[in-house]
Amino acid sequence: LLTAEMQTANRFRFKITDAYNNRFEVPHENIKPFNGPTAANPNYDVELKKNPFGITVVRKSTRTVLFDTSVGPLEFADQFIQITAKLPSHNIYGLGEHVHKHFRHDTNWKTWPIFSRDAFPNGGMHNLYGHHTFFMCLEGETGLAFGVFLLNSNAMEVELQPSPSVTYRIIGGVLDFYIFLGSSPEDVVREYLTLIGKPMMPPYWSLGFQLSRWGYNSLDEVKATVERNRKINIPYDIQITDIDYMENKKDFTYDLEKFRDLPQFAHDLHNHGQRYIIILDPAISTQSLIGGPYQSYVIGTQMGAWINESDGKTPLLGEVWPGETVFPDYTNPQCVKWWINECEKFHQEIKYDGLWIDMNEVSSFKPGSIKGCTENEWNNPPFIPRILDKLMYSKTLCMDAKQTLGKHYDLHSLYGHTMIVASEQALKRVFPEKRSLILSRSTFAGSGKYAGHWLGDNAANWNDIKWAIPGMLEFSLFGIPYIGADICGFFDNTTEELCRRWMQVGAFYPFCRNHNAETYEPQDPAFFGENSLLVNSSRHYLNIRYTLLPYLYTLFHKAHVYGDTVVRPLLHEFSSDKTTWTVDRQFLWGPGLLITPVLDPGAESAHAYIPDAVWYDYEIGAAITSRKQFVNMPLPANKLGLHVRGGFIFPTQQPANTTFYSRKKPLSLLIALDEQGMARGELFWDDGETKDSFEKEMYILYHFSIMENILHINVIKNGYTDPDNLQFEEIRILGVLSAPKSVNVTQGAQVTTIPPENINYNAKTKVAQLTGLQLLLGLSYTVQWDSQKFVKVDCHPEENAHESACRQRGCTWAKADSPAEPWCFYESAYGYIMNTAKGIKQTRNGMSVEIKRNTAYPKRFQKQTPTVETLQVDVRYLSDHMLNFKIFDPLEKRFEVPIELNIPNATQGNIDSRLYDVEFVNNPFGIQVKRKSTGTIIWNSQVPGFTFTDQFIQISNLLPSEHIYGFGETEHRSFRHDLGWHTWGMFAKDQPPGYKMNAYGSHPFYMCLEEEIEAHGVLLLNSNAMDVTLQPSPALTYRTVGGILDFYMFLGPTPEDVVKQYTSLIGRPILPPYWALGFQLCRYGYKNHKEIADLYRDMRNASIPYDVQHVDIDYMERQLDFTLDADDFQGLPDLFDKMRREGMRTIIILDPAISGNESQSYKAFTSGLQKNVFITWENRPDIMWGKVWPDLPNVTVDTTKDWDYQVKHYRSYAAFPDFFRNTTVDWWHEAIKDFYTNPSDPSKSVKFDGIWIDMNEPASFVHGSTEGCYDTKLNTPPYMPALESKHMGLQHKTLCMEGQQFLADGTAVRHYDVHNLYGWSQTKPTLKSLQNITGQRGVVVTRSTFPSSGQWAGHWLGDNTAAWNQMHKSIIGMMEFSLFGISYTGADICGFLQNTTYELCLRWMQLGAFYPYSRNHNGIGFHRQDPVAWNETFQNITRHILQTRYKLLPYLYTLMYEAHAGGSTVVRPLLHEFFEDNATWGIDRQFLWGAALMITPALDEGVNSVHAYIPDSRWYDWFTGERLRKRLNWIEMFTPLDHINLHVRGGYIIPWQDHGISTNHSRKNFLGLVVALNDNDAAKGNLYWDDGQSIDTVERKEYFLAEFTVKQNTLQTSILHSNAKSTANELKLGYLDVWGAGLIPPTNVMVIYNNLTYNITNFSHSPQLQKLTIEMKAHTFQIDVPLRIIW
Repeated sequence: LLTAEMQTANRFRFKITDAYNNRFEVPHENIKPFNGPTAANPNYDVELKKNPFGITVVRKSTRTVLFDTSVGPLEFADQFIQITAKLPSHNIYGLGEHVHKHFRHDTNWKTWPIFSRDAFPNGGMHNLYGHHTFFMCLEGETGLAFGVFLLNSNAMEVELQPSPSVTYRIIGGVLDFYIFLGSSPEDVVREYLTLIGKPMMPPYWSLGFQLSRWGYNSLDEVKATVERNRKINIPYDIQITDIDYMENKKDFTYDLEKFRDLPQFAHDLHNHGQRYIIILDPAISTQSLIGGPYQSYVIGTQMGAWINESDGKTPLLGEVWPGETVFPDYTNPQCVKWWINECEKFHQEIKYDGLWIDMNEVSSFKPGSIKGCTENEWNNPPFIPRILDKLMYSKTLCMDAKQTLGKHYDLHSLYGHTMIVASEQALKRVFPEKRSLILSRSTFAGSGKYAGHWLGDNAANWNDIKWAIPGMLEFSLFGIPYIGADICGFFDNTTEELCRRWMQVGAFYPFCRNHNAETYEPQDPAFFGENSLLVNSSRHYLNIRYTLLPYLYTLFHKAHVYGDTVVRPLLHEFSSDKTTWTVDRQFLWGPGLLITPVLDPGAESAHAYIPDAVWYDYEIGAAITSRKQFVNMPLPANKLGLHVRGGFIFPTQQPANTTFYSRKKPLSLLIALDEQGMARGELFWDDGETKDSFEKEMYILYHFSIMENILHINVIKNGYTDPDNLQFEEIRILGVLSAPKSVNVTQGAQVTTIPPENINYNAKTKVAQLTGLQLLLGLSYTVQWDSQKFVKVDCHPEENAHESACRQRGCTWAKADSPAEPWCFYESAYGYIMNTAKGIKQTRNGMSVEIKRNTAYPKRFQKQTPTVETLQVDVRYLSDHMLNFKIFDPLEKRFEVPIELNIPNATQGNIDSRLYDVEFVNNPFGIQVKRKSTGTIIWNSQVPGFTFTDQFIQISNLLPSEHIYGFGETEHRSFRHDLGWHTWGMFAKDQPPGYKMNAYGSHPFYMCLEEEIEAHGVLLLNSNAMDVTLQPSPALTYRTVGGILDFYMFLGPTPEDVVKQYTSLIGRPILPPYWALGFQLCRYGYKNHKEIADLYRDMRNASIPYDVQHVDIDYMERQLDFTLDADDFQGLPDLFDKMRREGMRTIIILDPAISGNESQSYKAFTSGLQKNVFITWENRPDIMWGKVWPDLPNVTVDTTKDWDYQVKHYRSYAAFPDFFRNTTVDWWHEAIKDFYTNPSDPSKSVKFDGIWIDMNEPASFVHGSTEGCYDTKLNTPPYMPALESKHMGLQHKTLCMEGQQFLADGTAVRHYDVHNLYGWSQTKPTLKSLQNITGQRGVVVTRSTFPSSGQWAGHWLGDNTAAWNQMHKSIIGMMEFSLFGISYTGADICGFLQNTTYELCLRWMQLGAFYPYSRNHNGIGFHRQDPVAWNETFQNITRHILQTRYKLLPYLYTLMYEAHAGGSTVVRPLLHEFFEDNATWGIDRQFLWGAALMITPALDEGVNSVHAYIPDSRWYDWFTGERLRKRLNWIEMFTPLDHINLHVRGGYIIPWQDHGISTNHSRKNFLGLVVALNDNDAAKGNLYWDDGQSIDTVERKEYFLAEFTVKQNTLQTSILHSNAKSTANELKLGYLDVWGAGLIPPTNVMVIYNNLTYNITNFSHSPQLQKLTIEMKAHTFQIDVPLRIIW
């Protein structure tokens, strides 16, 4: 019988058992029956195979097969079960308990038996004390991992095979498998522990050092050991006694002769702040005590507490340490009661603090019993796994022995666990309010919830010191983090060297105990001599352990609450680094402390791996240079490798000899900065022993974070008052690049400055130490210091850097670890300095200063371009949230971008209301802008390398975080930038999208999301060629080849605020006509107008919504603007007229280049020549000729020739209009008008509705001009930015830089300065001409853009390729253009270049249905890809998704209005709405429409699910109204080929309209509202409406705007603005859908409209979906009349 349960998104269970007979199943107290609900969107798929039977578990996101049982036969007999599963990799960890010599398993046919056994851990492959069937498997270098747990306690063997696969052979029970998926190994462990029980929270004292031995012959020996170790002043918390203390090794007794003062001894330990732990074995002697009956045995017998023989009545007798014994049956409630009472009574005699339970496998020295065992199927089953001795009852009980819950055969491996659970109950009785400690030798899954474990009876040899590390790492996987090995070895005499090295590494075992056996020499530290090297080394590392106990205790808290590991393999933190997969001679404490011991005799170094992070030597504090490599780490006799990881903050405390006293000492913080100068950490603190302190909220929890020299010490929870009034008195910071100048501590409104003598800095080690602090535990603080952060700025960004060239520039040359990091960089003072003689001039609205170049350094490019020695810096406070700073030459005017910005008339507010402070800093000069609310410095240009020459300007800025978005136009692989030394060029170019290739537009704008969850934006208003380098400091460097530095900053504080403020400056996005939101078709390569007519007919016949038809240059005669191909497109005017009559719209393409080689009159050129509209040479009036698409007249183009041949022989000379000139604007208008009206032959007039302007970078097919270029200085400036084909010069694929243009005021400018403005200058005249000629709003779509282009046009993302990755990149591109203020964007659906595929095009149609500019467009020579070019299934799916788009157009149009009126984004990154959730900061495979609609498309080939993030809100499925049950979580969304995921956010109202074949039809249909209720059962939304086509309806107030609100089951409309010209009176409300409407259906629905009440009877309610649907079409409810709907 197979049972399968999709229990959670990451946990799958399947069970195989006998369909007809009950079988034994593990009675686990933590694993409860699953009662649902089934996970809605699990991260896995499960497939059942019938012949042969098999179960396959597949990770959805990668399609990796994780567990496939079809590879081998399933065998299921009563006493033999076998199953095999194929695994995805050889990286397998876990299974136990054994000695695994390495953490990663060997899969070469290794067989491991699992069956609890008292055996020596001597390196054999035999079974040991515990029973753990869990293993973890890495899936590859992605870091993904999964785990497998078989819930079965019977004897078994597990064989690992090289396929790789795993075979289980089990002698009973059932197959009860759990599969756990994780995004990391840590996630897998957390998932596993969520099932079996998370680890116990140990008492603080249990983390101290412990001493023990078997063989203390008397209490005097124990006392002597205690005294000599106190004397040497080592930290030492716990003394343990083995069975020696007992009377003849009997539990619950003590030797009244040799240990007669044991009660007083325990009291003495407590008086010294120490603790006492005793051992208890399960076996109970049947013999009397010296002085009378052995009451523990007598009472147990009376209560029936023992395991019985197979008859179920006779107690089974064995032999253990006391001689003949019985064995408690901890599955018997009477036995548990007996055990609790005995523990309680013994504590009344001896005040022990914890229990060490041993021999509980269960162990007996007689095989089976003193009688032996009956030969039967239980004691001698038909199959015996490869257990030690191949005898089931070897060194244990007979398998047919009876326990309350069944046969010992089934329960044997649970014995230790049941004893643990009983002991936990006993300690609850003994210590009702306090935590105690259980240490158990035998364990099972879930034992870690109650107990710790040691690795058993090891030996004093160099193998066992090594093998302890894999053992600890495995028990971390098993959920038992309180783990360690017997330090210095249990058996055999140790050596000083071995014990010294073991004491060093043992100081970092979570369970830290030195323990050895009788007859061997003592090995406690003091035994080796008071001043021995061993004692000094042990004291040193134990003091470090005690110093770090607050960190270790916090790790245990995270293990207890979240299931994190404490001792952690390197691969858990660096799982994508395959070198870490086999590292098992080093380990971590949590994520941040790396321990590298010496594990070989005679060695004074260790072969150590340094993972990919910044690491600091714990003791010295200096960073090590090695990274992601093995090193030979010098570790002399007294040293252990101890390194802290950059990016982490460690709470510490001054050590003492016990935790009782150390907890009274001052606290400190150890801060290890990462490359960005950031770090984080936590502290959990309570009284150290109260039971369930976390659950009772009796604790303090701190979060620490540091960034930009500001340390935040934030109390998250303060539920405990420490009686010792603890304080943080010291902060040690590693990786501080320069000395802190001043340190301020802020607590509330109180600011304290730390005296200079309390600030220490070591320039060699880069360690800063702040002392004398008095930061009270339980309060929040910020600690801030001024420290110049040294940032490497590349002094030789050009190729072929070498040392001599570097030093000639006055820069430093030093090799770097990273190949991307510069080897040549500026010295710290390189730049400019303030002219202090003139001082800083302050005004009400700004400040200014003069700065001079630091002449200590040579001029940059001194023989190639003049340096500007003196600069003026002006800062203007433009508003409370906006400022401008400009750096320019005060003596000689330089080019400035001639864009008219919407500068606020006067400063809003005053110094108190401004969100920022600005400061000039010196040496080198820099500008610092600080956000007042957080103190974060959001702009800091006090960075070396500031340079200002005529043709090379460079400035750098320290960023407040690494979360940077923007800069374009370039194809980026992620929305959030990678700051790993990436350089992005900006120079408009006819360049199809490609990685690091500058494309069509230039947008030097970025947004930064600060760590304090506030955002700002920065615009560099400069139109020259430039690049920007993003570096991990974090910092960025601008390099531009001209102009000035003209920066504008926008303070937000939200990402949406930033965009609103930016567009308020540059101009709000255009409001497109309603029809432009419809679906659009185009291709380059239509053969004639009939092909378009046929396409139109087929689209209409297929009933696929479709509004706009484009024509590419095919319609022109020889690709000449303003012409019509009389042979093939003579019917285009009539076709356009027909389409318009039927509700369609049309768009034509126009390129800027005008042919000048015409043999017949070509008015566009002749009139342009007459009006002098074309770009000329700088020093002569001749036209600068290029070549573009127009062909020469009277030639036959041979398309088989190569491209260069065609350009040379077939392309005509082309002139480029200078759109800055007023005369050009007039000429352009007339040319468009003539084509639209065709005055000479109106029948040939082409009545279009929009214009698509292309090739306007401007593009040319010859480089520079037909005669080349002359000004080398301009075309190949001293510094060439990081541009595509930069070796070809700036003139590559465009005009010569010496081209002369004229601004509207007649000022002459060079193309060098205005190249990036060419498309911008064409855009506004095109829109104004279109609107003037057509009398309607129309739309312009432009390829080349610049800041403010969005006021007049939309943009498509250029000549993309039919490739899967282009869909993802299109989302990134749209989100970036949202930042740039261009809302009407999209990519060519299905791809422009290359042939698309069926699946790709279908997925792209689904995604493209949610592009604001939704156009399917492809290139000449490639297969058709319009919807009707595919089969009926494709058409059906496309129709459905486009109907969904059309249904949502009222919402989209409202968003477009909000962008136009207020500057908000339309396509919106999730981080804009959920910026407080840092999980959204990197999401770029999902996006929003506005605030309310989340789109999650399938972007990869062959997938049927999508890995999606669900932000913190209610979300409803658009298609069903069903509510998602998860939030703040990643889920797998089922996404079959006919589906895209759309979800509506709770709290919003979405206006919609019945779809139509075009917007002309849909606008006449009934309006509906979707009300998606939030957690407060409320929602709100807007509707904007106008006639959809008139010009400036918003500015003329000819529109309608309504707000809808819902609360308390009532929808209310509020009319915010209404104008009769809006046509809103034609819009009728016909539907209302309420999602999240509750389980109880409404009894009635009323509409109050025009003071009349209407009872609506046509409504339905789904209690399952909690969805209310109301239809009101029987009535006329105009949307422009206020109404209320009540249900």
